[in-house]
Amino acid sequence: MHRRLLAPSVLGAVLLLAIPVGTATATPQAGTPGAPGIGDRYYPDHGNGGYDVSHYDLRLKYRPGTDRLEGTATLLATPTQDLSRFNLDFALEVSEVRVDGRKASFARTGAHELEVTPGATLPEGEPVGVVVRYAGTPSRVKVNGFTGWLRTPDGGVAANEPEAAWWWFPSNDHPLDKATYDITVAVPEGTQVVSNGVKTSESSGLGWTRTTWRSDRPQATYLATLAAGRFEVTTDRTADGLPVLNAYSRDLGGNAGAARASVERSAEVAEWLSGIFGPYPFNALGGYVPNVPTGYALETQTRPFYSPGQFANGANVSVVVHELTHQWYGDSVSVKGWRDIWVNEGFARYAQWLWSEKEGEGTAQEIADYLYAARPADDPFWQVEPGDPGAKNQFHIAVYDRGALALQALRNRVGDRDFFAILKGWPKANAYGNGSVADFVSYAEEASGEELSGLFDTWLHTKGKPGQPATKAESAARKVPVKQPKSWKKIAATNTVHEHEHR
Repeated sequence: MHRRLLAPSVLGAVLLLAIPVGTATATPQAGTPGAPGIGDRYYPDHGNGGYDVSHYDLRLKYRPGTDRLEGTATLLATPTQDLSRFNLDFALEVSEVRVDGRKASFARTGAHELEVTPGATLPEGEPVGVVVRYAGTPSRVKVNGFTGWLRTPDGGVAANEPEAAWWWFPSNDHPLDKATYDITVAVPEGTQVVSNGVKTSESSGLGWTRTTWRSDRPQATYLATLAAGRFEVTTDRTADGLPVLNAYSRDLGGNAGAARASVERSAEVAEWLSGIFGPYPFNALGGYVPNVPTGYALETQTRPFYSPGQFANGANVSVVVHELTHQWYGDSVSVKGWRDIWVNEGFARYAQWLWSEKEGEGTAQEIADYLYAARPADDPFWQVEPGDPGAKNQFHIAVYDRGALALQALRNRVGDRDFFAILKGWPKANAYGNGSVADFVSYAEEASGEELSGLFDTWLHTKGKPGQPATKAESAARKVPVKQPKSWKKIAATNTVHEHEHR
C-alpha cells in the first residue's frame, strides 16, 4: 500500500508551451491528436488518450555509483483513433523517437509530457511500434517537486504510487492501460537487479551483468518495479510449482532478521489467500526489501516492495498479507480511476483482519468493534468518504480502516456464505481488468440477491460516524468497553504503508 500525501499533479491548464527538441520535420496530416490525459478526475494529466499499449520492452543500463540510467524503450501500441500526435508520460532526457522505424519529432510539454508527432497519421486499429532512446539521473529529476526514484547506498529503486514510471521508462501511465513487460538491465558485475515476474536470463561479461525479467500478465505502469543493488536472494517453488524469489539488501542491519522472518512466509500467505480470493493470478511470487529510508510498502506486481522500516519493531506478517492481497485486489483487478482506491485498500486491510481471525488473535468482528469504539464521532477520520476520498485523501487511513468496516458491515448483512463468494467471485469476474466502487456494489448486489446501495452509501459515501457500528456484538449494545484485539498493534504498525513521501 502505498503512497503519497501530496496534492494531484499540475493540471493541464498550466502546461508549458511545447518546446520542440526532435530533429525530424513532420508533414501535414489528417487525424487528431491524442489527449494529454486519460481522463482521471484526480490526476487529469496522468495517462494519455488515443492509443493502447500492449507490451513494453525495456533495455536499460544502470551505473549505481552515479545513478546514471540509459534506456531504449519499445512500446507496442494500437491507436484507438486516427492519430496525428500522441503523448507519453516521461521525465528523463530523450535523444530520439521512432514510430514504425521512422524518426518522429518530439517536444516537451507540461510537467512530464513527451509529445510525439509521427511523419504520417497512425490509422485507428493498426498496431505500431514506438522506440524511445533516453538517459538521465532519476534521483535528480523532480516533477512537481519530487522524484519517485529512491536512492540506496548501493543503487536505486523505482517503487511509488500513483506515479513511478516517469523516472525510468516512457509510458501511458494509468492503470486503465495495462501491458505485459520484458525488462533487461545491464549493471556492473557484483550488482544485482530485481524486477517483476520471472527472471528469464542472466549473463556476465566485460565487467557487466545483464538480467532479463518477464511479466506475462497485464500490469499497470505503477506496478512495474526495478531495484539495483547488492541483495541476498532466496528462491523456492510453491506446491503448485510457482517460482518464489525474495531479495534483501545486504545492509539492512538490525531489520534484516525481522524482514526475512516476514517476507519468507509469502508462499504460505499466498496459499491461504488463494482459499479466500481464488487461484493466485500471476506467474511468480515473492517480495524484496531494499535499504531505503522510506516507511511504506507497495504491491508491485508479483514482487511487493517493503521498506525496512516496516520491520523495525520485529517481524510483521500482517504487512505481507496486505501487499499480497493486492495481487488480486489492485493488481489483477485494478482501479478504473484513482477515486476507486477503496477497491484496493479496503480489501487489503480487511484481509489483515481475516489473518488475525485465522491466527486466533482477534476476529474481524472484534477488530471492527474496537475500531468503531476507538474513533469518537468528532474524529476527522469520519469526514473522509472512502468511496471517493479526493486526491489529497487518497491514502488516508479512513480509506483503509473505514473501508474495512464497510466490508464487515457487508459480511454481517449477507452472511458468510455470500460474503466469501463475493470476495472470490469479484477477482475472477474481472481478472486482469479494471473495476470501480460502483462496479463492486453492483456485483455484490447481484451475487447476494440483496439491495446494498444504502449500506455502501452509509459506509463509503457519507461524512460522519454511522449511527450503528458494523457489529452484531452484544457488548456494543450494552456500551461496555471493547477490549483491544491481540493483533491490533501489528495491524496498526502497517498504517505507514500508505505514507509516500515526495522529496
